Amino acid sequence: MTPPLSIRNGTTIALDELPLQAFADFQRQIEQALAYGQRLAVLFGVPEWEPGQGGLRLIAVLSHATESRLCILSTRVQDRYPSLTPTCPQAHGFEREIFEIHGVHPEGHPWLKPIRTHAGEGVPELVPFFRIEGREIHEVAVGPVHAGIIEPGHFRFLCHGEHVFHLEISLGYQHRGVEHALRSGPAPRTQSYMETLAGDTSIGHGLAYCQIMEALSKTAVPARAHTLRGIALELERLANHTGDMGAMAGDVGFLPTASYCGRIRGDFLNLTALLCGNRFGRHFLCPGGTRFDVEPAHIEDATLRTRQAFDDAQNAIELLWDSASVMARFDDIGSVPRETAMDLGLVGPAARASGVETDMRHDFPCGLYQFAQIPISSYHTGDVFGRAFVRWMEIQRSAAFVQEQWRMLPDGPVVVPIAKPPAPQSLAVSLVEGWRGEICHVALTDGSGKFMAYKVVDPSFHNWRGLALALRDQQIADFPLCNKSFNLSYCGHDL
Repeated sequence: MTPPLSIRNGTTIALDELPLQAFADFQRQIEQALAYGQRLAVLFGVPEWEPGQGGLRLIAVLSHATESRLCILSTRVQDRYPSLTPTCPQAHGFEREIFEIHGVHPEGHPWLKPIRTHAGEGVPELVPFFRIEGREIHEVAVGPVHAGIIEPGHFRFLCHGEHVFHLEISLGYQHRGVEHALRSGPAPRTQSYMETLAGDTSIGHGLAYCQIMEALSKTAVPARAHTLRGIALELERLANHTGDMGAMAGDVGFLPTASYCGRIRGDFLNLTALLCGNRFGRHFLCPGGTRFDVEPAHIEDATLRTRQAFDDAQNAIELLWDSASVMARFDDIGSVPRETAMDLGLVGPAARASGVETDMRHDFPCGLYQFAQIPISSYHTGDVFGRAFVRWMEIQRSAAFVQEQWRMLPDGPVVVPIAKPPAPQSLAVSLVEGWRGEICHVALTDGSGKFMAYKVVDPSFHNWRGLALALRDQQIADFPLCNKSFNLSYCGHDL
């Protein structure tokens, strides 16, 4: 049995080094890895590139957090293969995606429903919604068009009265074909595609792409650029976590925190605008470093504004913990046990709130995080309170981290030119801890160094099923609060 190949985050291998296993060995190694606590970061298919060979090459990247290494393995399949999902639930969404894109059938998959496309779009097979039969069982359908100005998604609740037996989530209403557009890149538009994969995660996805390009071109980023990138990533986390705390307060009718956090989120966004002129950080990053530097005269102001924004956030958020009515609504609502979170491969605050201590800044550090650590923030309840409390711990630690990095910002350039084109016939992997969790980018280049395939996994892809299971045996009125406690991205899933 050919062993998997181990690499570090943000590094490259030649395609001819990629191990090719028989499918039975491929399946066995994934099962063993997950049994020992590793995670399936990505599973995807690429049309076979070796001359004279047909079929589809399945590529899996397993994350081994305790050793900070990534295990890569592959196998070749034709029109069908035995599904991994019955023994490896983390493969569930990935196998649905492979079937939808390539038409390769995972035999024995428990619910092979299209994950992004819909009827009339060339779907290879349509599967109906779940059904439960019985007296007084009814369905409540919500969306895809919602009352608020939000992205589209369809939620179907199977209920008895107010009690939810099952929630089925159907997405794909804004499938933009981004991965297809990335092929044959990098191109002038590539960076913009990355920064709009999920609009509230421009820095996270942009940084993952930059690390791919730097790995493929063997480019060393200056220390000052690493620090500015880390500051931008943590400011993105601070803005979104603060906004989420206010939104959860609003969902339970606690207006003081809701109103304050909406304004404070803007303060953190304005700090990102100080870096590059854009509140979401667009056009700040580039392969080789950053496009903009911070003037020395602005550093003291940025440090003071970061402290003021955090102090305001602390005053607003601590009102939540002092309110018995808020705690009554947060406690024991939408619980996801640790075992379930691990089985599903949840990431980010959703996983850490269930006691799963996974954080790419700690497990697979790149850039600034190789030299400056942020402790992992975790809790054990797996409920709305746990997800809120993990966010609050991360706000505290990220704010302290940003203030420290402002003071320690090294001298030197912020960018180095990319001297070499992307390596041909190569594979690169990049993991970044975005504010929602693990962001995974994988690039494969052809003989001319262009992207033969580019795979993106937004943290929402892992976590939507966590939301569905959090609603089981809950009241349907708890859905808005549970939904906001996850705050997943529709477009990040749909791509």
